[in-house]
Amino acid sequence: MSRRAAAKARKQIGEIIKEREKDSELSRHLLLAQEEERKRISRELHDETGQALMLLRIHLGMLAAEAGEHNLQSKIQHATDLLDRTIGGLRRIISRLSPRVLEELGLLAAIRKEARELSKNTGIRTQLQLPNHLAGRDHELDLAAYRCVQEALHNIAKHSQAQNVKLHLHMQEGKLTLVIEDDGVGIADKAHARSRGFGLMGMRDRVAALGGTVRIVSGHASGTRIRIVFPAVPDITIAKRQAEAEAVTLMKRAVVSRAS
Repeated sequence: MSRRAAAKARKQIGEIIKEREKDSELSRHLLLAQEEERKRISRELHDETGQALMLLRIHLGMLAAEAGEHNLQSKIQHATDLLDRTIGGLRRIISRLSPRVLEELGLLAAIRKEARELSKNTGIRTQLQLPNHLAGRDHELDLAAYRCVQEALHNIAKHSQAQNVKLHLHMQEGKLTLVIEDDGVGIADKAHARSRGFGLMGMRDRVAALGGTVRIVSGHASGTRIRIVFPAVPDITIAKRQAEAEAVTLMKRAVVSRAS
């Protein structure tokens, strides 16, 4: 390669790296903004909609106590049962929007709660392998790990037809590794790939913004395995190194393509 060609290649690599850095930083800011918006919506649902529904329930209870006719009491009870289910659904939505367990008790407790909810709502058996504690964790990283677990378990419940799920979380060599496996139908076929696509894409973006990696292995009737590795602390320089490696690979491919 001539000096001129080499200089041009270095310039192109530098431009690619800058664009990748901008994309990574923008993704990070967008994800943080998204979480803040979720918190705001969660507070409004709890403080306004939730309180209004609870007040309505109190009034229904008072009305049931005053109702004399059995038929009228039955109708009020039916309305109360429907309202209770609505309140329960609202609480689940609030919990998904802004996980209080994560904020108050940490990542491990939040993961256990998600696993219990999966088993309770679907009958899927969950097997957890978690450390006893995670000291000194970065909140942004914990939030990303929790959202990945949430998205993975949601996909499993909705699409996998699995009977069992294994979730393994551990710290090793300064990195947080999360592995989620199911014994379902896999995502090899196009229908499942499309239905899960946006969720998995969001997971990849969230992990990449913190300098982590995602690897998904799946096949027809062989289940799905998701392996996510986070750095110990969110580090934009890791994303930068990944961008550099990717840029060099792209340039090498371009050179080989021209030569052929």
